[in-house]
Amino acid sequence: MMRIWKMIARFMITAVIFILLAGCRNEDITVYNLSDTHNVNVAVKYPDYSSGFPEKVTLEIPVYERAFEGWNVTDNYYTRWIQKEFGDTYNIEVRYIPISRVNEVKNYEQLLASGKAPDLIVHYDMPQALAYYGEGVMQELDWEEAEFYAPTYWNKMSGTIKQYGRINGENIFFFADRPGYGNYVNIIRKDWVEKVGMKVENLISLEKFNEMLVKWKEAEIGFAGSALTRNVFTYSAPFRDWPINPKEHALYADLSVADFTTSASEAWLRNLSYQYHNGLIDKEFYLRDDENKAKAEFVAGKAGTFGMYLTSNTDVFEATLMNNPEAEFAVLPPTSAVPEGKVPLGRADWPFGFIMGINNATSSEERAALWMYLEWISQPDHLFLLQNGIEGQNYSLDADGLPHKDPNYKGESQLSQNNNKDYWALVTETPLFRTPELTLKANMINWSPAGYEYIVKDMLKYQKEVMAYGITDPLFSVVLTKVNEYKTDLSHLFQELYLDIILAPEEQFEAKYEAAIIKYLEAGYQEILDEKQQAINAGQYKIY
Repeated sequence: MMRIWKMIARFMITAVIFILLAGCRNEDITVYNLSDTHNVNVAVKYPDYSSGFPEKVTLEIPVYERAFEGWNVTDNYYTRWIQKEFGDTYNIEVRYIPISRVNEVKNYEQLLASGKAPDLIVHYDMPQALAYYGEGVMQELDWEEAEFYAPTYWNKMSGTIKQYGRINGENIFFFADRPGYGNYVNIIRKDWVEKVGMKVENLISLEKFNEMLVKWKEAEIGFAGSALTRNVFTYSAPFRDWPINPKEHALYADLSVADFTTSASEAWLRNLSYQYHNGLIDKEFYLRDDENKAKAEFVAGKAGTFGMYLTSNTDVFEATLMNNPEAEFAVLPPTSAVPEGKVPLGRADWPFGFIMGINNATSSEERAALWMYLEWISQPDHLFLLQNGIEGQNYSLDADGLPHKDPNYKGESQLSQNNNKDYWALVTETPLFRTPELTLKANMINWSPAGYEYIVKDMLKYQKEVMAYGITDPLFSVVLTKVNEYKTDLSHLFQELYLDIILAPEEQFEAKYEAAIIKYLEAGYQEILDEKQQAINAGQYKIY
């Protein structure tokens, strides 16, 4: 009897489903196992484009405009491969929109204002992503639609998306994965350190670092690399107190607005003033307003330190040796930036990479194409090729199946200098392999220029040592309208004020700084602090 009732129930479910499907156009459905009623409902709701769009869809994807000379970020071996294998398959024209990494926000704002922004709006930092949202340029999303068109991507990231992607009760953001690996490193001329009778491993404080810089100057060797501070404001972290006060941290820590009025900022300014007036840093540091300009000083043998994202195909070591054959390199200990009595407090990454939203002007077909694009890149074979290139050309495989890149390969499929990351970072910040051990081994291969494996080992060693002092920026759950209103003007004002303080005679420091604080607060920073305090009092923030 029970079996008969089960057969009747199954027949009734099937009949209802066929009635529902009868009212839909054939091209708007995908047929799933009829016992899976959730999938059937989803299939009825969303058109099936697995055989391609009936009319060509144009999908516009942002890509950072950076790489080696002659590299075209919008037209190269990999963009053409994506068009052929993905775009042509689904009747999608994939267009890449170049975005300056240094002037990213300015580029986006101009594109948004002119109605020419790409379908995908991306940023690495939540305050700016919230700023875009606050401008009303992003559309609310349907998570079931994302799951339907991008099941691989969704299965990987749905937990993160559901936890962090809702703003003011709306589904707005989705994310790239961020495994717990980082490759930013500060390197130092080891031969310079030893030439003045010191050791790199003994640079355990800012005071020791400055002592070494004095000896560099006296020996007429060179100075510490330095650059203009702007746009991203983490400079004061080593000067902050530990343990942190969560509410104070939420009030002042902000990537997009400098905490110019805090005692930590004052301590940073005093040290920078001391270094500048004593010739310990580049006298024209304010002209080094991008990574390449700072790199040029290091490569030329003028600066003895340089910070960068390390990759196996970087040319910084080779280029430096061409100008300075005696050069030796080491990792600068992170404690070298920390005053005695402080800890190496640093900014910890949020548990996601790229923060992404979809342009309000993007159509439903273009949105579906975007989900399909993320799904296609998420496939292991596609991701592997984008990250490594062509076997036998860009790399060879070892016994573990890990790729070893050929640093001398200059053919058509040559990778960009960050290993094509600007194309695959939409789904992950770091390549992943079968096990954590293999991933670590692969990353060491991926980050290590030939002969400099020790740099990666020391980088990872120091990362482990300071991990306990990594704190995320506050993640507010409301749009901070005053931050959006004033951050651009305050960023420009910060540059003006801090350079005025540093370049002025040392005896004017106190007067200059006190006057600058008043000007900064009156220019909108006080309103930002008041707005943040209100959100903090309401518990509308988190620190991870």
